Order: sequence, then structure tokens, then C-alpha cells
Amino acid sequence: MPWEVSEFLIVGFPDLQREYFHLVAWFFFVLYVITVVGNLILVVVFALEPSLQKPMYIIMVSLALSDIGFTTVALPKLIARYWWNDGSIGVHTCFFQRHMIHYFGSLNSLILLTMALDRCLAVCFPFRYPLLMTVPNMLGLTVFSWIIAHIFPGIGTINFTFASFCGPNRIIQAFCDTLSLTALVCGETNQYGASYGAAMFILYFPLGFIIVSYFWIIFSVFRMSNNQGKKKTISTCATQGFIIAIYYLPRFFVYSTPFFPNLTMTADKRMVTTLFYSFFPPLINPFIYCLRTKEIQDIFKRWIQRQKSIFLKVWHFRELQGKSPIHH
Repeated sequence: MPWEVSEFLIVGFPDLQREYFHLVAWFFFVLYVITVVGNLILVVVFALEPSLQKPMYIIMVSLALSDIGFTTVALPKLIARYWWNDGSIGVHTCFFQRHMIHYFGSLNSLILLTMALDRCLAVCFPFRYPLLMTVPNMLGLTVFSWIIAHIFPGIGTINFTFASFCGPNRIIQAFCDTLSLTALVCGETNQYGASYGAAMFILYFPLGFIIVSYFWIIFSVFRMSNNQGKKKTISTCATQGFIIAIYYLPRFFVYSTPFFPNLTMTADKRMVTTLFYSFFPPLINPFIYCLRTKEIQDIFKRWIQRQKSIFLKVWHFRELQGKSPIHH
């Protein structure tokens, strides 16, 4: 085995003062809990409500599960780094984390592509949509995305398994990723261009499709005669466009800096940018995609009314018991 290092060290923010370690740890811990709970609520609601067994909600649940997986792979080690000053991570564990980080990134990209396809068919071909986007078809697309997303990160995983790590072991990042590990490889790194190319393909091929589909949607919207339908469609597309923009654009700058000399980014700025596009979308996705959806709002209202009714009945029953005479 060509490794001379037995473990790597997750450094995190290289210029962060030690007195802020616990504050940063608490921040990421709260971020992790809110992200997981928010996305888990969506999964539970989908599982309990038969009315949500529709193609669009299958996409949302798939995105929620992917976001839970990504944050669970990425954040606990970063929290340990700042809470207990434990940044060490084994070589194999680091390779696994790198693979899963890029796997969930690739998966999210494919899920956004599927979401754009669903919206495009719904807006541009409303009469064919029920025939094309059935629940079995959407389940097939979802399973296909979850499987094929392993292929592209797998190229890099194989390359790093046979790479030589003989010197520094400090990873100036929040987690193990391709750029950080490539910087630690001894010898030539030209072969990692294939990993970069695969990463760019899985990111920007879906982005290209998403852009084309949105132009198609906009063209169809302007042909609508119903103003209310126009506003609803534009609102939905604008919200999704915002999420897509913060998902793709920062990634382009981070992954392009090593290949373009004119693009420079300090370690701290690179890490902040990475954390932003990695953890901000999973945090707000449940609110953007679901809690703004009228159908899910109505479900939550029914649940609240039901719990309120049960509470009032129990309270009234206990009140009656308290007023009734006690017979010995």
C-alpha cells in the first residue's frame, strides 16, 4: 500500500482562534439538528399522508433524504474538531467521507434535474403530464439517480486508493474532499483531471438541462391566458431558481480556482464558500419546497387542529373529574 500516513487531520478554519472553537461547534451542532429535524419531518409527513404519494413529493422526499445523508456524513467530524479538538480521521474513513460527500453532491444535482424535468412537463405539457410522470416512473427515476450517482465519485475514490500520501496530512477544509486530498498526493496529479472532469459533468450537465427547461417554462408561461396561473408558476420557478443558483455557482468558483491562475481564493474564504453551498440549501429546502406548499400547509393545520381537539377533550374530562363528588 503506497500510504506513509496513517491518518489525516481535519483543520477546519486555519486562522480561527481557539477561544471561538466551542462557539463554532455549537453553531454547527444547532445547524445539524435543525437540518436533520426539518428534513425528517418532511419524510414522516410523506410516509403518513397517502395524499402526498405524488411524483413531485417523491422528488422532495428524495432531496430530504439526500440532505440528511450529506449533513450526517459531513458535520459530525467538524463538530468533533471544534468541540473536543479531535480532527484526526483515518485514511480509509477519509476516503469514504470524500466519496459520500461527492456522492450526495452528485445525487442532489440529479434530483434537481428530475425536479426541473417534472416542472417542465407539468407546465409545458399539462395534458401529457399525468401519463408521463406517474408514481412508478418517478420512483424509477429516483432509484436510478441514487444508483448512478455513485459512478462519478467512484472514479476519484479508485484513484485515491492507489495514490501515494507520503508527506503532510493536514486537510485545510471542513471535511475530506477531492481538492484537499489532491493537494496532499505525492508526485504527479495529472490523472486526477479525470475526477475533476467527472465532477464537472455530473454538476453542469444537469445545470444545462435545468437552464433549457426554465427557458421553455418561461416561454410557456407567457403564452398562458390565466394570470393567476402565471403568478403561481413564476413564483415556484423563482424559488427553485434561487436554490439552484446558490447550489451551482459557488461550486463552480471553488472547483475552478486550481485550474485558472487568475482565480484566487484564500483557505478561509474557500471554506466559508464551501460551507455555504453545502449546508445552506439543506437547511432551507424543507421550508422552500414544502412548507410553502399549500397542500402541506393544510396537512399541518389539520394535525394542529386534531391535537388541539384532543387536548381540549382531555382537559375537559379532567375538569369534570375534579368537580365530581368523591364517594367513600
